[in-house]
Amino acid sequence: MIITILGSGTSQGVPVIGCQCPVCQSNDPRNKRLRTSIMIQTDEVTVVVDAGPDFRQQMLRERVDHLDAVLVTHEHKDHIGGLDDLRPFIFRQGNKPMPLYVADSALPEIKREYSYAFAEELYPGAPTYEIHHLDETPFDLGDLHIQPIKMKHFTLTSYAFRIGKFAYVTDLSEITDEIINALQGVDFLVLEALGLKKHYSHLCLEESIEVARRVDAKKTWFTHCSHSIGLADEVNRRLPEGMALAYDGLKIVV
Repeated sequence: MIITILGSGTSQGVPVIGCQCPVCQSNDPRNKRLRTSIMIQTDEVTVVVDAGPDFRQQMLRERVDHLDAVLVTHEHKDHIGGLDDLRPFIFRQGNKPMPLYVADSALPEIKREYSYAFAEELYPGAPTYEIHHLDETPFDLGDLHIQPIKMKHFTLTSYAFRIGKFAYVTDLSEITDEIINALQGVDFLVLEALGLKKHYSHLCLEESIEVARRVDAKKTWFTHCSHSIGLADEVNRRLPEGMALAYDGLKIVV
């Protein structure tokens, strides 16, 4: 299984429009972050978690020509803003609706945002989706066995995903013992860390380091990072052993 970090940035991306801070002005590619998403590839399937506003750019960069499904963590724009760009995959794959695994709490916003994809009479060329109702029930996609983990993201519900020894955890405002227990035994963890200051709807770096210590994965990468987290090389030098900031294009082989 190969996991590709399609994007490791927060909702505004990095650099932030108009920002003159050292991170946004950096030429280091590790400081240039598209909106957060990952791709999971095996011999049988290719799946992405979230399709944000940078989805088209991410697919072109990684030269992806086939996609089997999209898992949706939650309904915020930086996680669903690219669902219309699934159209080339849908058309190329015989106009078969794209499977979307999405919680009932997130589906109304997707239907509002993409009302033309759910109309009784579809406009020619509109995308079509096959909705799978996501909850905490494990499910299989090809040779992937996926365990959704329900989380609180301020006032919203968000989902993490565990696949064997790998877990992807982003957009949460608190860590419970139940979440830690669900992550026990993971060897490879991708976990959000928004910045250095405590935030009302995301984990900050200090909180994420503590979570990583409790999970005790062999390797942890921090994602969904804003420019406020600092320059990647400087942050990495301060992080505990086995932890690092994720970066766009990073590939994790499990």
